[in-house]
Amino acid sequence: MNKRLFLSPPHMSGREQHYIAQAFESNYIAPLGPFVDRFEAAIRDYTDTPSALATVNATAALHLALRVLGIGAGDVVLASSFTFIGSVAAILYQNAVPFFIDSDHQSWNLDPTLLEEAIAKAPKKPKALILTHLYGQCADLEPIMATCKHHGIVLIEDAAESLGATYKGAHSGTFGDLGVYSFNGNKILSTSGGGMLVGHDKALIDKARFYATQAKEATPHYEHIEYGYNYRLSNILAAIGVAQMEVIEERVAQCRQIFAWYQEELGGTEEITFMPELPQTQGNRWLTTLTFERTDPLHVMHHLESHNIESRPLWKPMHAQPLFKDALHVSRGVSDDLFARGLCLPSGTQMQRDDVSRVCTHLKEALS
Repeated sequence: MNKRLFLSPPHMSGREQHYIAQAFESNYIAPLGPFVDRFEAAIRDYTDTPSALATVNATAALHLALRVLGIGAGDVVLASSFTFIGSVAAILYQNAVPFFIDSDHQSWNLDPTLLEEAIAKAPKKPKALILTHLYGQCADLEPIMATCKHHGIVLIEDAAESLGATYKGAHSGTFGDLGVYSFNGNKILSTSGGGMLVGHDKALIDKARFYATQAKEATPHYEHIEYGYNYRLSNILAAIGVAQMEVIEERVAQCRQIFAWYQEELGGTEEITFMPELPQTQGNRWLTTLTFERTDPLHVMHHLESHNIESRPLWKPMHAQPLFKDALHVSRGVSDDLFARGLCLPSGTQMQRDDVSRVCTHLKEALS
């Protein structure tokens, strides 16, 4: 049996154990510590964002974003429908009301024209939009930002999958009121589990830091006026993050190279369409994703699995999930169609050209 090709396995730089050893020697094992500070600084410097807060995961960061932006019970929160549950679960944590918006064909991300329709149909004025940059590809930010500004809606960027992606030269996650990155085990950079909240308003990040640290008041004893959470990142995991950030440009370049190899080998296959990339944007191509015109993607997935190759269907839209069967949504059927026809291919940054060729050989077998 050939070696297992995973969808997106972790790829360590080689410096992680060195930094972890330093953390152990310092005995900063619990959350907080010098490597948390260094990790936050690395993200600030890389994304050119003034403030950053390391968290246990990106969902926690989204929860903090909603909390500090004043989103509470009964508030309407608009959100990308074509995404992972972690993008929107925090809406429920705040007892707010999700309103899902379908994608467009041009980006596979939130449709800017449907955003206006959703605002008009909402039972009351929406307070926030959680915008997902899907599979590392930027949404069409300018019209979305303009609509949010016009209607007084705060914008939270779910850039969990898109660290390293840019829109007109600036990093995804840095356009909204707040942005979120993920360092889960399958992301382009991994700390095993972790997230980051970023923003230009230091007061918002400071308030999120307060809530993330059990909302402890600045007293010698434990004093609590508000409730908070245990959402701070471990110094040990942050040490991994510091080492990972040293190779971020290499990882993005390799993901884009892998995508280019797939395009070269499958581009002439009439039935296949790859996820597009908007003009003046550069995605990180975290995962290579495509759709089939005629073949059931599950057939392709099972055939690849029989050759020890992992693949995965595209995200099932949130408005189609049983959890949200009664949720508000606007749709033109784009994300439903993408889910029905799409597949994610192995895209780990340690893949070589021969690995991509192996995937493509068996994928073509499935199509034939």
